[in-house]
Formats: sequence, structure tokens, C-alpha cells
Amino acid sequence: MFLEGYAIEKNVHTYRQGDLKIAYDVNSGSLHVLDNATFSIIKTLEKMQREGRKLSPRNIWSELKEHSPKITQEEVEEILREMEELAQEGILFSKVVEEKAPIYPSQPIVKAMCLHVAHDCNLRCSYCFAGTGAFGGERGLMDLTTGKKAIDFLLEASAHRKHCEIDFFGGEPLMNFSVVKELVEYGKKAAQEKGKTIKFTLTTNGVLLTEDIQQYLEEEDISVVLSIDGRPKVHDRMRPNLGGKGSYDQVLPRLQQFVEKRPDSSPYAVGTYYYARGTYTSYNLDFDKDVTHLLDLGIKRVSLEPVIAPPDQPYALVEEDLPEIFQAYDRLGEELLARRQKGEEFSFFHFNVALDQGPCLPKRLSGCGAGHEYVAISPEGDLYPCHQFVGQEEFKMGSLNDEQIKLNPRMVEEFRSAHVYNKDKCRDCWARFSCSGGCHSANHAFTNSLDEVYDLSCAFQKKRLEVALYLKIKEEMIKSL
Repeated sequence: MFLEGYAIEKNVHTYRQGDLKIAYDVNSGSLHVLDNATFSIIKTLEKMQREGRKLSPRNIWSELKEHSPKITQEEVEEILREMEELAQEGILFSKVVEEKAPIYPSQPIVKAMCLHVAHDCNLRCSYCFAGTGAFGGERGLMDLTTGKKAIDFLLEASAHRKHCEIDFFGGEPLMNFSVVKELVEYGKKAAQEKGKTIKFTLTTNGVLLTEDIQQYLEEEDISVVLSIDGRPKVHDRMRPNLGGKGSYDQVLPRLQQFVEKRPDSSPYAVGTYYYARGTYTSYNLDFDKDVTHLLDLGIKRVSLEPVIAPPDQPYALVEEDLPEIFQAYDRLGEELLARRQKGEEFSFFHFNVALDQGPCLPKRLSGCGAGHEYVAISPEGDLYPCHQFVGQEEFKMGSLNDEQIKLNPRMVEEFRSAHVYNKDKCRDCWARFSCSGGCHSANHAFTNSLDEVYDLSCAFQKKRLEVALYLKIKEEMIKSL
């Protein structure tokens, strides 16, 4: 039989979502809507393969007729022939992509930087991975000299690349706004002298997002990530100010004022954009209501992330929460579909998929590039693999104050090697080309290894992808009407 020796569950993911039965061909990116008989046959093939049984039309029919007595052996054989034709066309049970590790230049080429201009914050968020802004150290602000050194390092370490990226981060970067402004001016001039450009982004909680600062961000084409968790009680519970009072009423008007300036912001976070980024916890497992709350307020670019926290924290997400979380993603998918049918324009970041024009395969295998293509720099000038590792001494990769600024080669290799094909759980996973092996920081925090995966995060990723693929099909169906 044509599927003998073909790892079905690894390479074709079949599932139910909404009113559809779907097959996602992992290697080609093709999507198929299945009828009941075809869905049952593929599920039977999966079961028989797991049990090590021989795949043949007769064996498949014998297994099927116990649950579907009306199906005939002739029908089974006809469906198998149709599936074989699709396999020959390369769109179902397609040829498995050869396992090849990403190839990198001997010297890392850094293209993006998270610049920690403030290790202090004017909020005291309960779940903050940065220890409310101090990253486990002393509170402080980056000085202009260190910021300029960081920009010089990026322009040099980016080698032949013409386009670089800098994200002003904290803490709260607007607490050091005067330095941010000077660094933008310096960066644009220094990049121009080298025939390059720098795309600037700023992540803010909105407390200091005055009209003057909003205007500056517009004039300088700086993309902005706005922190808000959703409904007032949800936001205020986790994001109080220094006095313990909720910050929702303080930040919402400023966020709304700013997003009105960018009605054409890209849903894929390209160009000059804004995104509202929130976090959901065990306190709001109905987080779909927080997404729709923001949409109703006119905030149309939304990303809501699951909190990453030790299981002993009361707000942490645990395995027992998964059924409710999955239901929330299901409800959110249907709600967004209904809104789209009414002509509403919006974007939920984790439901964006580009099956035909996504990242190249090496990027799909390795993800964000932390530790070799992307680095973070602390206010003191220390280099780390990404913003999530800042303050962890064992992950310090170098310093801007070194005579020769160079990323620790051992750590560069460790992060380069932490790709899908070096993670046992990822190699056989149907979502391997979509999640890139997950977040390095979360994986290490929960497994103490870059090559092991945080199981809960895997579950989130796969569920979001299932809903996203379903929405992709539904939207194409609507277009064809």
C-alpha cells in the first residue's frame, strides 16, 4: 500500500474544529476539508500504524466496519485511490522534507536587538518576568553612552544586512524617554552613514504615553507594543501601580487615543504598526472575552499570551486548565469569524497563518534567532540571548565594555543547536514547522534545558494553530460564496 512506511500522524494532522473535519498536510502546507468516510479512514490508518498492524484496504475495512457498518470495501478502496492521487500531486501525504539542520555563518550576524533602556517601572505587575522591572538587580536607567555603544555594536555585528531592528524595552522605557529620543536620532544617522536602516519599536504600559510622546512616535515611524490585559477587573488585578491601585482607567484613554492614529496598522506586525499585547492567567480562563472587549474598544490589533509562571503561583496555568483554555480559543475563533463575516477588520496575532508565504524552512526550524541573530542589552551594557534571559548570570554572553565585543561562541552554538530536529518531542510533532520548537526561555525555565520543551506551551501552540487553520478554511469558503 502507498502509505507503508509513511509516518502518518507526524506528517498529516487530522482533527475536528467547529463543523469541519480537517487534514493539514505538514510538509506541503495544504489544507483539506474531509467527508466523514475519508476522515474515518485516515483516523483508522493512524490507529493501525500506532499498533504496528499491516495497512491494506481489507484490513482497513475490517477495522472500520465495526464502527461504520454501512461502509463497503469498494468505498474504502476508492477513497484510498483518491488519497494516493493526492499524494502523487504532493498535497496530501506529501514527500517528507529532508531533515537538514540550519546552516549559519561562522560569525553570528545580529540583525535585531532588545535595548533595555529602563530597569525600572511605574507599575507593579504580579506576573512580571522582569521582577517588576528590575530583572533581579538594582533599578536603573541606561545612559546615552551605553545606548550608542549598543547601536554601534548592532550596525557592526549585522555585517552585510541592510535592515536592522531595535526594540526599546524595560521595565518601562518611557521612564527614560529623553535617552530614547537621542538614541533614535543617533541610530538613524549612524545607520545612514553605513547604508543601512533601523526599524525602531517601543514596548510600553501606556502610563506615560502622553499626547506629545504619541506625536513623536508618529513622526519618527516607531512601532509600538501596548500592554493591556483586557477587561478592567482582569487588567487591574495583575497590573496595579506603585500604590496598589489598578491602572486600567489610567492607561486605556491613552491607548485608544494612540491606536486611532494608526487605523491601517499591519495585522502581521510589519511596517509601522501597533499591537496591544496582554497576558492571561488562571484568573481569566475565559480570556476570549478580554480579546473581544479590546476589539469593542476600537483596539483592533491584539495579542494575548498565556502567562509563564511556576506552578506554585496562584495565577499560574497548569495542565488541568487546558480544557477551559481550549474552549476559550474555540469560542474566540467562532466570535472572530462572525465578526469577519460582518465586515469587521481586526487581527488576533496567534490566529494569523501564512501557508504560502511564511518564513523559509530554516527560520521555521530555529524560530526567533535568540542568542545569535537577536540579543538583549541591559542598562549596564551586558549582552544576553533575549529579553527573557536578562539578569541571569549564566546566560550573560558578553559586554559592551569588553575591549573586543564578541558573543560567547559556546552559547551561540547552544542556541543555534536548539532547533526542531534536536528536540525529540518536536521531530515527530505535526506542528514542528509552525512553532519552531517553542520559546527558549520557557523551555529552559521548566526543563532546565534548551533542547527539551515546555509541554504546556506545546499544547497552547497546537490548539491555536488548529483554530487558525480552521479560520483560514472558513474565510476561503466565505470568499467563494
